[in-house]
Amino acid sequence: MYRKILGAVAIAAVCGGINAAQAQGRDTISIVGSSTVYPFATVVAERFGRSTNFKTPKIESTGSGGGLKLFCKGVGAGTPDITNSSRRIKKSEYDDCQANGVTDVVEALVGFDGIAIANSKESVQYNLSRKDIYMALAKDVPGVDGKLTPNPNKTWKDVNSALPATKIEVLGPPPTSGTRDAFAELALGGGAQGVDDLKALRGMGADQVDEIKAMMSKLGIPTGLYQALQEKKGKAPKGKDIFKTVTYAVREDGAYIEAGENDNLIVQKLEANPDAMGIFGFSFLDENGDKVQGAVVDGVAPSFDSIASGDYPVSRPLYFYVKAAHVGKIPGIQEYAMEFTSEKAMGEDGYLPERGLIPLSEDELAQVQADVKSLKRLSM
Repeated sequence: MYRKILGAVAIAAVCGGINAAQAQGRDTISIVGSSTVYPFATVVAERFGRSTNFKTPKIESTGSGGGLKLFCKGVGAGTPDITNSSRRIKKSEYDDCQANGVTDVVEALVGFDGIAIANSKESVQYNLSRKDIYMALAKDVPGVDGKLTPNPNKTWKDVNSALPATKIEVLGPPPTSGTRDAFAELALGGGAQGVDDLKALRGMGADQVDEIKAMMSKLGIPTGLYQALQEKKGKAPKGKDIFKTVTYAVREDGAYIEAGENDNLIVQKLEANPDAMGIFGFSFLDENGDKVQGAVVDGVAPSFDSIASGDYPVSRPLYFYVKAAHVGKIPGIQEYAMEFTSEKAMGEDGYLPERGLIPLSEDELAQVQADVKSLKRLSM
């Protein structure tokens, strides 16, 4: 089941009113969103433009969060028809859509991807645990007394004596990126669970107020964080809420370098600096396998098979969302969605798996196709 969730690519179709005046002046599909989904969407769009009477969709890489923000602004020709995302839409984003008239969301599974922590082939291949990654890149990590402190680690050897004494310098996506969100959850959060006290905090329920506060004190987490989260949520936070806040934050002292949404640029920088590492989707690693190599994580190297089996621990879903309010007004939207989710595109022998997309099972794919055809609604 976890594999299926990680393998999801969702299509959210949003029904609502868009009149002819709003749609007038645009006859090309507008797509924004994830840089990871971008290469897959580009391939689909180019084939769609060549094989149909519709114009080739215009695609812009804005990051998952940025794309969803644009998508949820409302309906009309001035807003995107489709947004790509390398994570599922958040409840808060779904609520923004609803509030802005982007209602009735349809979701369908499409495929999944792994996140590579890579470096130049001119350097050694790293063998990392998720705890190593957490200790290298988290903003605050446990000190010798067990309390969280600003990350003092300067080299990989500081993190783990078995690693090279190379400066920690990691190029990665910005906060608006779904890859960044997934990396924080799967790598940083996953690694933090290797710290006993943080793992214990994560497992505490909202009713364990005294236990949560005692553990926060033990870890040196300011008590004001509990009150702040309680006010934000309107109810008592769980230990997991505290855990996510303190472990998902990436350090800001220069060890992690925001490199924008252009994964190709990260690959180029890794070629120029063999000591640096970069974070991007497996499809880019696969595409540039002659230049860069993925680190082994928890004993598993990123590969098509290890991601498909669920063995590679840093894997996540990919999504795209469609406004059904624009279907029939902006030409070709549903037809494009059906091309993307077709057997020839994302089936096991389709042209997208050839480019690194990890495909769904036959049953999952059949369900996706049915959901796209009917524009099945999502509720959150």
